[in-house]
Amino acid sequence: MDDKRLAIVVGAGPGLGAALAQRFARASMNVVMACRRPGRVDTLAAEFSGIGHGVSSRACDACDEGSVQALFEWSEERFGAPDVVVYNAGAFVQRALLETSADEFERCWRIGCMGGFLVGREAARSMSQRSDGRSGGAILYTGATASLRGSAGFHNLAVGKFGLRALAQSMARELGPQGIHVAHVVIDGRIRAPAVVEQGSDDSARLLEPDDIAEAYFQLAMQPRSAWTQELDLRPWVERF
Repeated sequence: MDDKRLAIVVGAGPGLGAALAQRFARASMNVVMACRRPGRVDTLAAEFSGIGHGVSSRACDACDEGSVQALFEWSEERFGAPDVVVYNAGAFVQRALLETSADEFERCWRIGCMGGFLVGREAARSMSQRSDGRSGGAILYTGATASLRGSAGFHNLAVGKFGLRALAQSMARELGPQGIHVAHVVIDGRIRAPAVVEQGSDDSARLLEPDDIAEAYFQLAMQPRSAWTQELDLRPWVERF
């Protein structure tokens, strides 16, 4: 078993997820990039391994209890209990209320909120039962503007994000005394990602840079226990709020 610290990023992709993995790798941490289709990040994982200690990609359906448990079992066997777990998965279909099917609504909620519960529970279990001499850890959740207010046509996103924020608050109060830092990050704006650039939305002033967000997450995860942040909001300087 490796004695390096471990970060698990659930919902890894070519945008923020990749930036998070890269930042933790630069800190010489082992990193597991987990997503439903790991082929999307295999090349990135290999590239980031040259930066830090080791980066792996693993398949994980965050909405499937057995899949989440298997991810943590695999990670613990190889690297020990995680020091940082980031839940970065999400789903959003902008739709008018009367055009939204029950299946679509439930799918978005399950990825946005239920997955956060399953991943957070397994992370807490692993961190609280660790046997490597270290204690605690950090569980970080990616939120959005929709975590704070619902807009017309955004119910598929807002309901899950509202629930994820409530989950993070409850977990922080329960797990804090055990040395587990739980924090929720409100991303108030659009993140620069390949898909956004391809849509012609590459307005530098109005997009959050993934690397800058990842640095904020890293600093959040490294905070001393005497001054923990439970909720952090990030936005570009031109954003209205």
